[in-house]
Amino acid sequence: MIPDYQSLMLPLLKLVSDGQEHKYRDLIESLAIEFEVTDEERKELLASGNQAIFDNRVGWAKTYLKKAGLLDSPKRATFVITDIGRQTLAKNPDRVDAKYLRQFPAFLEFQNASRNDDTEEDEITIIETNEQTPEENLDKAYQRIRKSLASELLNKVVELSPAFFERLVVELLVKMGYGGSIKDAGKAMGKSGDEGIDGTIKEDKLGLDIIYIQAKRWKPGNVVGRPEIQKFVGALAGQGAKKGIFITTSNFTKEALEYTPRNETKIVLIDGEQLAQLMIDYNLGCTTQQTYELKKLDSDYFGEE
Repeated sequence: MIPDYQSLMLPLLKLVSDGQEHKYRDLIESLAIEFEVTDEERKELLASGNQAIFDNRVGWAKTYLKKAGLLDSPKRATFVITDIGRQTLAKNPDRVDAKYLRQFPAFLEFQNASRNDDTEEDEITIIETNEQTPEENLDKAYQRIRKSLASELLNKVVELSPAFFERLVVELLVKMGYGGSIKDAGKAMGKSGDEGIDGTIKEDKLGLDIIYIQAKRWKPGNVVGRPEIQKFVGALAGQGAKKGIFITTSNFTKEALEYTPRNETKIVLIDGEQLAQLMIDYNLGCTTQQTYELKKLDSDYFGEE
């Protein structure tokens, strides 16, 4: 189990208790060994995918100790214990966490600077008892908002006419980089399709190959089974095609997902959840409401070695 960032503070402080300079990466490795963090756990990423969860938690443990004055960084990515840090260890505390660090004026100044004037004491207590880092909280809030938007999009798409849905699918694939432009890249067949084909899309801007599309605007609960996939494979064969994309607003059965044509036909299956996520990623049917940029100090700019 990956330890929370507050549980890492005291062990981190003890690692530098010898007064020597320690490289940040070496401290991460030592803590991973001490807490028996597995290789699989080391690979677990934040929801954003930008950083490993364990590394992020060590980073915030380090930041809090440094802001409180218990750690110092004489040069880039290197840390040493301070006199305050040694004095703290001399008291032999059972735990060092955000609540414990509030006894240090430097940490209180840091904490007060990072909150609004109207922040209540209860809110500070919640922050102190939270086991997740700020990035983790931000990531989880983002994922909740994204999940809610995906649900709204899917509900809206299910209400569309079949023709509109087919055009939407073609437009999405164009936004994903297939073909080039809507006019030249692909088209929706309209009506009931052409022998099970609802649309086509060029694989690239040169049109070296054509990908055929099957679009099923089904409500959740009407699961797409293997027979539907087999019919699509048959429709592709009738067109002399080798590649197809089957998109549904519903889900696929296990048998449908496991089905592999015996010939050279390649099929990609996209269910409702994946469709909604792709629409968000490529800004189809949704628009940006607010943009937040998460920034960090650029040590290279300051020429730190």
